[in-house]
Amino acid sequence: MTRLDYTRGAALAQILKERIVILDGAMGTMLQRHRLSEADYRGERFRDHPKSLKGNGDVLRLSRPDIVESIHEAYLRAGADIVETNTFGATSVAQADYDLGAFAREMNVAGARLAKEACVKFASADKPRFVAGALGPTPKTASISPDVNDPAARNVTFAELRDAYREQAEGLLEGGCDLFLVETIFDTLNAKAAIFALDALMEDSGERLPVIVSGTVTDASGRILSGQTVPAFWHSVRHARPIAIGLNCALGAALMRPYVEELSRIAGDTFVSCYPNAGLPNPMSETGFDETPEITSGLLEEFARSGLINIAGGCCGTTPEHIAMIAERVGRYSPRVPKFSALAAAA
Repeated sequence: MTRLDYTRGAALAQILKERIVILDGAMGTMLQRHRLSEADYRGERFRDHPKSLKGNGDVLRLSRPDIVESIHEAYLRAGADIVETNTFGATSVAQADYDLGAFAREMNVAGARLAKEACVKFASADKPRFVAGALGPTPKTASISPDVNDPAARNVTFAELRDAYREQAEGLLEGGCDLFLVETIFDTLNAKAAIFALDALMEDSGERLPVIVSGTVTDASGRILSGQTVPAFWHSVRHARPIAIGLNCALGAALMRPYVEELSRIAGDTFVSCYPNAGLPNPMSETGFDETPEITSGLLEEFARSGLINIAGGCCGTTPEHIAMIAERVGRYSPRVPKFSALAAAA
């Protein structure tokens, strides 16, 4: 079993001051390449499960860990400094759709350990590798009604989200993650539940890990789904003192550009991350998205040249080929320099 190391995440702040750090790319896109069957998702463990599990990528760390491990290793080989655990939907709230809520904690422990083992294989003294424990948004939203006829209706409470995120984070911490990534935020209230859970866990455990918070601007309105602009989103979560604030998913880099620039300007006391989709969806392409590695990496190179980012990677549609080219092209530039000194105090 891999030796767990909860201290390595502390080195990330210094590395972010020295160079642009590379995050991995899409897990789902790579899983689709394997054309997995229902039997793959079930494995022996869930062979007789009463519900279909096809499409539940989070269960694969229990049923097909070899595939998940190979994807982690492909991104590390491409040059990723940080790999995300395959736990985007590994909360009891999300897994309830598959009647697997009782396995959520186990999924997170296994997911973190799998990513940790891959990082150990590729880490070196001059290039440490980090495991980001990924906490996704869940399929439910705490601030938007699921019923157009009842604006006050909710299908989940803040307390339910907090408890689900606490369970997830406990599993990720036990499995050996180096930092937490609250990502693809479309509802800031959901994110606040995750942040609350993380703060409570780290207070109780005595282990203080870095936290990255990444929101999702859904369209040209410049707002996340629950209605906040990018500045409003930042000011709603900055109390968490994240090591980085950023944007991911929904948009390609070209459409994301003005929002990343705005975030870079206003978030003066932290680092900035960006991992866009590979352009817009295109079912006719191999990855399901428009942009080739050359296009995506070229766009992110301009972000780096303009001094906007500290962390670069990819979301939906990106592959190890995208990440390798992003690493090559953004690596030519110095990282964005935060304006204020809060980071020094936090370190």
